Amino acid sequence: MTFFFNYAFEPFNVEYSEHKMNYFWISIIHSITPVFVLFTISIVYKLLKLENKWNIAKEAVFIFIFFLTVGLIQFLIRDIIYENKNNWSLYYLYDEIRNTFLIGSLFVIILTPFNFNRLNAKHKNNASSLNITLNNTPKTTNQVDAKIKINDFEIEIHLFMFAKSEGNYIEIYLNKKSQNKKLVRSTLKNLETLFKIYPNIIKTHRSYLVNSNYIENIKGNAQGYQLKINHHIVPVSRNMIKHFNLIMKHLKQD
Repeated sequence: MTFFFNYAFEPFNVEYSEHKMNYFWISIIHSITPVFVLFTISIVYKLLKLENKWNIAKEAVFIFIFFLTVGLIQFLIRDIIYENKNNWSLYYLYDEIRNTFLIGSLFVIILTPFNFNRLNAKHKNNASSLNITLNNTPKTTNQVDAKIKINDFEIEIHLFMFAKSEGNYIEIYLNKKSQNKKLVRSTLKNLETLFKIYPNIIKTHRSYLVNSNYIENIKGNAQGYQLKINHHIVPVSRNMIKHFNLIMKHLKQD
């Protein structure tokens, strides 16, 4: 898209007399740069595991860093493309960064609604398939007498529905009439470690841990899934969907 936009429309002033190569190849170079930068930044985010804590603010920062980096590289390669004694001037630094943000913002405005609709349709279809799996998957019964202890609170596994992180505390929801919610001073990571031997206990979000036995229905939207558990709605974040789908598939096979 970048190549077609640059080559077909020439959105900015083009000084052919300064070109060291055909404008076709210049457009190719300008189009390859964003791909290289996007790939590199994505690898860094994966290595730092930032995608596990993804949100709209981080996405905005990601886009800003992406545009800024692309603009800087476009400036640094000017000597390869253009014959101009002022290639290293602040004017062209500003010019390349500005142009990158202008074109990039245009693509973001155009592509965001398409991506929203794509994710919405994809997650709705996957949620429908998971509901079929959910209805055909027998509930785990080998945990009836199993218990775990977290601080001074004992949890009967078969009664555990889901847990929600609240800062240094976790809210634990149980399937019982009395004391169906308990606030415990601990972390979700600690609770996840205690539950790790139970395959039906799934982390669906950085703040939620759920028992798949209590999932009544799954709905999909652009942000991910929404699980209905005993009148509560529990999210499955977009970055956890792949893991969630895999666990649900394994539970069906088991």
